[in-house]
Amino acid sequence: MLLPLLDDDRPDWERDGRDWPHRAASRFVEAAGLRWHVQEFGEPEAPGLLLLHGTGAATHSWRGLAPLLAQKGFRVVAPDLPGHGFTDPLPARRLSLPGMAEAVGDLAAGLGLTPRLAVGHSAGAAVLARMCLDRRIAPDLLVAINGALTPFPGVASFLFPGIARMLFLNPVTPKVFAWSADRAAVRRLIDGTGSRLDPQALDLYRRLFTRAGHVSGALGMMANWDLPALARDLPRLATRTLLIVGGDDKAIKPDDAFALRERLPNARVELLRGLGHLAHEEAPERVAEIVLAEAGAAQTSPR
Repeated sequence: MLLPLLDDDRPDWERDGRDWPHRAASRFVEAAGLRWHVQEFGEPEAPGLLLLHGTGAATHSWRGLAPLLAQKGFRVVAPDLPGHGFTDPLPARRLSLPGMAEAVGDLAAGLGLTPRLAVGHSAGAAVLARMCLDRRIAPDLLVAINGALTPFPGVASFLFPGIARMLFLNPVTPKVFAWSADRAAVRRLIDGTGSRLDPQALDLYRRLFTRAGHVSGALGMMANWDLPALARDLPRLATRTLLIVGGDDKAIKPDDAFALRERLPNARVELLRGLGHLAHEEAPERVAEIVLAEAGAAQTSPR
């Protein structure tokens, strides 16, 4: 039996974003040769705060956390990463971790954003770490929420990127995934990360996963990143770093953050028991409190 394949389409703002969280905060801007979907919260003259979501997500991932941070005196900027949500994908030649970091750096520069605080979830934390290492940004504090900052252990470090690359190169794969992304499948996928999300959050992920272009963007990110190279460079990361770890994270082992802390010049770990990989979506108030407390400490410490 042949599966009915979808068009290789990107999420559409008028269709899939019709009731997007904080739609009034959204705008589209041109930078680095791409059209970006960006959400902004807070006063334009306030200290800058850059939020980067993880693989397969978009700005909806910050629907609870972003307003809380803006209420505490930050200009919060949250883009959809290239190939995700409503942002254009990067060309193949730039589809790497340094390439994505450069593109986000160009976006920040175009927005006049000099972030004092940079917060990233999972792969978004890797982009921010690369930007700090490459001196595209120099925040007072880098926060990694269940950050994907180190390779998979052992043979998996070679196997998983290779599988992602094969899937990415097969044009049928994103279409089949999108065709099969019903509510039950999306719930299983999210539950597999150790997180429990409300029905609205699950629906937003489902909207994205039913668009083959978004799936392709997520696979392209995983297929073309060299996390071992980032891991080798991390001991040079002088930025004050907070590693927030969900104790129930099934996507990235919590122990990895404690091992990484020993390799970073200026880092500490905050363990959140009872939360999974999407801890910031499960408990945004709790995460905001921790981030803001650490940001206050960073601002009063000598640099």
